[in-house]
Amino acid sequence: MSRLLYLVGPSGSGKDSLLDALRDQQPPGFIVAHRYITRPASAGSENHVALSVEEYQKRRELGLFALHWDAHQTHYALGIEIDLWMQQGLNVIANGSREYLQQAQQRYGERLLPICLHVSPSVLEKRLQQRGRENGEQISARLQRAADYQHMLPANCHLLANDGALQDTLAELLALICPMQPIIEGEMPSCN
Repeated sequence: MSRLLYLVGPSGSGKDSLLDALRDQQPPGFIVAHRYITRPASAGSENHVALSVEEYQKRRELGLFALHWDAHQTHYALGIEIDLWMQQGLNVIANGSREYLQQAQQRYGERLLPICLHVSPSVLEKRLQQRGRENGEQISARLQRAADYQHMLPANCHLLANDGALQDTLAELLALICPMQPIIEGEMPSCN
């Protein structure tokens, strides 16, 4: 059974960096989904499909999104192509939303594996300051949201700590997903 690995965590926790590192590894049987976002492609964030608000609304009306949500005056979505990839037997990993995890669980049921990326408040604050997208008030609000969410983590969420080296977090993620790789006739499974 193919799975949707739904990566969540506070803004600045390193989700995009972790997914970029996973793309470089290209584990067999896995594909990293891109998101559709109403943010310019040049905004210095994740590799995403940039849409205008009008394009986003049109695609939403046409049913082209498997999951969609709004946060911080921005629209986000995962396209219905993730369903096709899963039908083809691929496991999909996607950058999701903590607040819309319940909707993802309703849509995908037991096929959904939530992964919660966690960083300590001091590391999170430093990362938010370094990326320079938010002002001091916005950083404080994001830190408070992260602290509040820590008390509401779903019981079935696999926790990944990301305070240290990204390669350590990637190794832990690969150890989690390695057993999910499909066995391809004539090939040895590999998580290298």
